[in-house]
Amino acid sequence: MAESSPTSTKARKTRRRSIDSDPPSMSSSSGRLTEELQCSICLDVFTDPVTTSCGHNFCKTCLNKCWDNSQTCNCPYCKETFKHRPDLKINTTLRELVDHYKKKNPEKKPEVLKKPEVVCDVCEERKLKALKSCLVCQSSYCETHLEPHLRVAGLKKHKLINPVSNLEEYICQKHDKALELFCRDDQTCVCPICTVTDHKNHNTVPIEEESEEKKTQLMKTQKDVQQMIQDRIKKIQDVKHSAEVRKRNTEEEKAARVELFTDLIRSIERCQTELLEMMEEQQKTAEKQEEELIEELEQEITELKMRNTELEQLSHTEDHLHLLQIYSSLCSSRNSRNWPEISMKTDESLETLRRALTQLQDTLQEKLTLTDLKRMQQYAVDVTLDPDTAHPDLILSDDGKQVRDGDITQKLPDKPQRFDYCPIVLGKEGFSSGRFYFEVQVKGKTKWDLGVARESIIRKGEITESPGNGFWTVWLRNVNKYEACADHPVSLSLRVKPQRVGVFVDYEEGLVSFYDVESSSHIYSFTAQSFTGKLYPYFCPCHNNGGKNSTPLIITPVRYKK
Repeated sequence: MAESSPTSTKARKTRRRSIDSDPPSMSSSSGRLTEELQCSICLDVFTDPVTTSCGHNFCKTCLNKCWDNSQTCNCPYCKETFKHRPDLKINTTLRELVDHYKKKNPEKKPEVLKKPEVVCDVCEERKLKALKSCLVCQSSYCETHLEPHLRVAGLKKHKLINPVSNLEEYICQKHDKALELFCRDDQTCVCPICTVTDHKNHNTVPIEEESEEKKTQLMKTQKDVQQMIQDRIKKIQDVKHSAEVRKRNTEEEKAARVELFTDLIRSIERCQTELLEMMEEQQKTAEKQEEELIEELEQEITELKMRNTELEQLSHTEDHLHLLQIYSSLCSSRNSRNWPEISMKTDESLETLRRALTQLQDTLQEKLTLTDLKRMQQYAVDVTLDPDTAHPDLILSDDGKQVRDGDITQKLPDKPQRFDYCPIVLGKEGFSSGRFYFEVQVKGKTKWDLGVARESIIRKGEITESPGNGFWTVWLRNVNKYEACADHPVSLSLRVKPQRVGVFVDYEEGLVSFYDVESSSHIYSFTAQSFTGKLYPYFCPCHNNGGKNSTPLIITPVRYKK
């Protein structure tokens, strides 16, 4: 069969038809991965699911790898810390559910958008599927009509590609030649004639070579996009987890406040009853005293009236001797009482009321603080000092719970995390979310600093403690001078000298609070802070000061308030 000419071939391009396949159907909603069956570590359907004591599920392998790469064992979802590494047992019920889900929803690879089927340009009646397209002839051929290109010497030199329906896009519109090269200078495909004319002396390479390089870049971009997808899935999980934690904390807070105010209402009602009873008793006592006074006054009035009558009669007597004989007895005072001025004791009643209200206010404040402290103690964590951060002058106990200034500089490796100027040491474990609480005994010390610090703080040279520099601390100076190390230091007036200090942090709320544990009183709070990175417990026992400040700071177990 004779080959068609290029001209007639171009004319047939307008008549070329392609058989388009039907668009792929949308996958049913049942094939979507549900959150309940998704591991929050690998973000895939569970494999050998295990359940932690806090109630969260993970793939067994994922959780083991997570713990293998961490110094502590905590839940990757809610951050609850386990003192001992749990012995993980497969949750058989959940595994059966996952297996059932996988059978009903087999994993499907994403469908690639199907290209329209290209047909042979030479077939007259029944158009057969094209096997190749020729860039020189600018036509597509089925297996039969492609045979001359595989046999005839002149046609064997033609450029054959996989069949495409838009052949004109593979041809240089200026020179009517196949686009076989890529100009890297102008980032466009060119034909051989272009390389000696418009693109002379440009950096050109075969399109196959450029395509392979672009594929490599595409794979890298695809990998980046996949990572972005995973990051956003993880972000959604973090947001949902944060919302869940916030909701749970709000419910706990509401319950605690309801309990508090119920107690306060009872206290107010009891105080009101006691106050009213006391005022009623005072009223009865006053009324009794008034009745007795009136009775005495009325009796004395009767006596005085009788005397007045006698005097009246005597003033008209003509018996001079009798008058002189009884005058002395009638004119004497007869021991008449000098009655004091009567007044209402309103001041005393008001003072009693003021004392009762002051006592009620103190009770209210004490209950509020105690409730807060009890709630915060629920978030107690086990804090241990990190010797790699300790200043060389500091001496740490073997269990990592006590620190004091030894007055002697030890020879220790100058690690990047070690403080070299101020006698400071940090806790081993940092916290980047949630809430945590710890208590430190400061009894017997004349100077100390306590709080939390950002991981990125400066550790070499002199340090200024302030939130702007990554420190949220309070300190004691000169025996009784307490200050909060805010950006502008705040002097603290404390009723009693703290013996044990509680430190509470709510990462999401931006809150750092300090409490005097023994008196259940609030010391100071940093509020509306913005935390980034990990926060570490911060301890500064200050210098020994010739033995006056040699007592150590001691991290103590939390004794829960009742």
